[in-house]
Amino acid sequence: MNTQQSTRFPVYGTGIGLRRSLLDEFLEQDSIPVNFMEVAPENWIGLGGRFAKQFRYFTERYPFNLHGLSLSIGGPEPLDISFIRQVKKFMKEHDVRCYSEHLSYCSDDGHLYDLMPIPFTEEAVHYVADRIKQVQDIIEQQLVIENVSYYAAPGKEMNEIDFIKAILDEADCKLLLDVNNIYVNSVNHRYDAAKFLRSLPGERIAYVHIAGHYNEADDLIIDTHGADVIDPVWTLLDAAYQHFGVLPTLLERDFNIPPYKELMREIRQIRKHQQQYEKTADSEAYHATA
Repeated sequence: MNTQQSTRFPVYGTGIGLRRSLLDEFLEQDSIPVNFMEVAPENWIGLGGRFAKQFRYFTERYPFNLHGLSLSIGGPEPLDISFIRQVKKFMKEHDVRCYSEHLSYCSDDGHLYDLMPIPFTEEAVHYVADRIKQVQDIIEQQLVIENVSYYAAPGKEMNEIDFIKAILDEADCKLLLDVNNIYVNSVNHRYDAAKFLRSLPGERIAYVHIAGHYNEADDLIIDTHGADVIDPVWTLLDAAYQHFGVLPTLLERDFNIPPYKELMREIRQIRKHQQQYEKTADSEAYHATA
């Protein structure tokens, strides 16, 4: 393990989202060629029996992150404090490295079953930052917030990039950099993806998500996590490594999950991109000291 990486980031290397549909195939392997895994706490907290034993099998062998679905950090309803305490307990039980959530909301007097956009306003910045601080006080560590894909920007008073940076700064939280979401938004809202990426605060990045999507039309992409990663998204991942250094990167695949060998092909592709920039960094460090 790279010591510098292990102290800067909660995890290192390549990761995969552990889905229940993958359990049987994963258990058939001697080992999975990843450095960490990730689950949604809502799908595993309070689970007993066979699934609980299988989950423990993996948490004893791989570092884990949590990526939540229901915190609704920008929602109008009070935070579910009982659930957040359950998350804290679950993290302690399984030595989970960090808890991430979406910069969006998904409930209003009941779950909406979708990730809704938070208005890009100063008022929303203060509101969301205060709620993030509440979560951080309970879990006793920084929350990791993911930049999300969105398809409308109601009440917009500031740019997306300024909104994200303001929340990260005011809440003093970390960023889960979703490269695919940047690409999706850049097409849907017609902005320069690479420029947006470079504007993010690298010191806030905890780790990276990369995924596939669905082309609804030439000017409309839907984030689905149900397809292979496409070349422009790989290129944007390279841009992230080039600008910020090699970052821990997790492959998200939630639907149309391919057979194990095909899934691992994309994991190997992530590692190939990482190695390319690790070699570049090592070479630059050598020449700087030579």
